[in-house]
Amino acid sequence: MTTTYDSRKRILVTGGAGFLGSHLCDRLLEQGHEVLCLDNLFTGSKRNIEHLLGNTRFEFLRHDVTFPLYVEVDEIYNLACPASPVHYQHDPIQTTKTSVHGAINMLGLAKRLKCKILQASTSEVYGDPAIHPQREEYWGNVNPIGIRSCYDEGKRCAETLFFDYHRQIGLQIKVARIFNTYGPRMHPSDGRVVSNFVTQALTGGPITIFGDGTQTRSFCYVDDLIDGIIKLMNSEDDVTGPVNLGNPVEFSMNELANTVLRLTGVETSIDYKPLPDDDPKQRRPDITLAKNVLGWNPQIQLEEGLHSTVCYFQELLRTG
Repeated sequence: MTTTYDSRKRILVTGGAGFLGSHLCDRLLEQGHEVLCLDNLFTGSKRNIEHLLGNTRFEFLRHDVTFPLYVEVDEIYNLACPASPVHYQHDPIQTTKTSVHGAINMLGLAKRLKCKILQASTSEVYGDPAIHPQREEYWGNVNPIGIRSCYDEGKRCAETLFFDYHRQIGLQIKVARIFNTYGPRMHPSDGRVVSNFVTQALTGGPITIFGDGTQTRSFCYVDDLIDGIIKLMNSEDDVTGPVNLGNPVEFSMNELANTVLRLTGVETSIDYKPLPDDDPKQRRPDITLAKNVLGWNPQIQLEEGLHSTVCYFQELLRTG
């Protein structure tokens, strides 16, 4: 895709120094747009965007979305929020504020600018699902007072705000429900299963599995996910979402651990521990809607994506 000067947009990416945000900044710059990357660096890292700092179409702004922001942009991608249990449970009150106050502030900015805004929501809005796979019309099975509630309910409230702004004032919104995503630039200590398994294997293990390893997850490679997010933002005005974005192919934790061990060439043990509270037993998206309205379907197989991820973590551990 080639962007001419007349079609170039100035795009705000909140959480732009994070795992997903930095890849989104890369892609938008590749398309010829100007990018304003906003991040308070709580979980994001300048390392993720340092290769962009010399680009004249890229600007980094250190800012917390819980405070109002006054900038001029043409589109907003709201990705700001800790997304792993280790990080969002560290300060659960701030996590809820980031989801709710952050949504209010970004929606207010979009209202003033009369611009389109995309919310990065999450599969966590489904909680521990009573149906499988999960479709967008499913309302979820969420514990409102559990240790994961700051993230789950914060994201659910953000979705409510987005749709109320859409219904009440006609704001142009897009809501993506993102399922497990992995790839280079994941935080090595974020507590997510892929980064856990890879770093544990590369540092000598053992690999820790919570539960008996039969619980399943679906894993979407970051490049596929970014494709989906951009397709959703650029979709027809009447496509508001929510739209599931994720890979519908399920793998058990045991299968994932064995694949990581094979790709790293490490021989180590697997340590089984009790399952944490409110941890869902299975999670898989139904992506029929994304296929139909976006023409989107993930292309990268788990082994190919894990190979790139392992290489990234090997280099990260080597260089510090």
